[in-house]
Amino acid sequence: MDGVRWAFRCGSWVPSRSEWTLAARCVQQEEKLRIGQFVFAKDAKSAMAGRLLIRKLVCEKMGFAWDGFRLQRTERGKPYLPQTSSAPSWSFNVSHQGDYAVLAAEAGRQVGIDVMKTSRPGSSSVQEFFRIMNRQFTDLEWTNIRTAGSDWDQLHMFYRHWALKESFNKAIGTGLGFDLQRAEFHISPNQMREGQVYRQTRMYLDSEEEEDWTFEESLLDKDHHVAVALGKPDISMSKKDGGSSCEAPPAAFTVLSFSDLVSQATPLLDEDPTYWEEFQKKKEAPSRQSDQE
Repeated sequence: MDGVRWAFRCGSWVPSRSEWTLAARCVQQEEKLRIGQFVFAKDAKSAMAGRLLIRKLVCEKMGFAWDGFRLQRTERGKPYLPQTSSAPSWSFNVSHQGDYAVLAAEAGRQVGIDVMKTSRPGSSSVQEFFRIMNRQFTDLEWTNIRTAGSDWDQLHMFYRHWALKESFNKAIGTGLGFDLQRAEFHISPNQMREGQVYRQTRMYLDSEEEEDWTFEESLLDKDHHVAVALGKPDISMSKKDGGSSCEAPPAAFTVLSFSDLVSQATPLLDEDPTYWEEFQKKKEAPSRQSDQE
């Protein structure tokens, strides 16, 4: 059963009244309220896209009608679909940062995803930024980061490592309590090209190589790095697929339009004109962030 890799470019999405109103009607009430509380439009758009990505997945891959299920959250806030006897065992995860919201999903396999945009620190030099973040990486990782080349190359390698660590952290669901130094990544290759998916990077957990975990890395564009952490495949799922234990070829991300996101959507809520009015009042992003981008 093939996995899913979807991306939606929130940064270039300027919702019309009809789009934002429709989107708000197609998510659960508590999610609509949560999204409405974001101060900045950029964050609201990213969160909305994440919810629509999940609902699209449940419809297309799990066979539910858009209005035929209810998503819940774990104690740590991770969205999930309560398991039923009729639903395949899918694991999914979303992330949004920079200009993209992304989703990865697999049947019978733990999955975590993180996307990071390479950007310059807001109020400090690159080296000061690294000093502040020193405890998040091992000595080997810092060597790889600091020898990457120019300041921009070092930042790119920093965010690449960060995405890998966060993808694993999200896959195992431990949240902020996980010591990121426990997971050390041996990066390969050092340079990546847009449009390709790489699986060569290996993880060492508590100094021992983790052979059960696979990490997919790709560039959505020259500034956005995405990492997908994949746990060991469920044996029962591989038997359903014909008994093959071979790893399926990595899937590239499909960039979706807003029409793609809502192609199977059925409104769950009544139209709320004030929701659009409140959205229009939001500033796109913090001033410093807007200046950087």
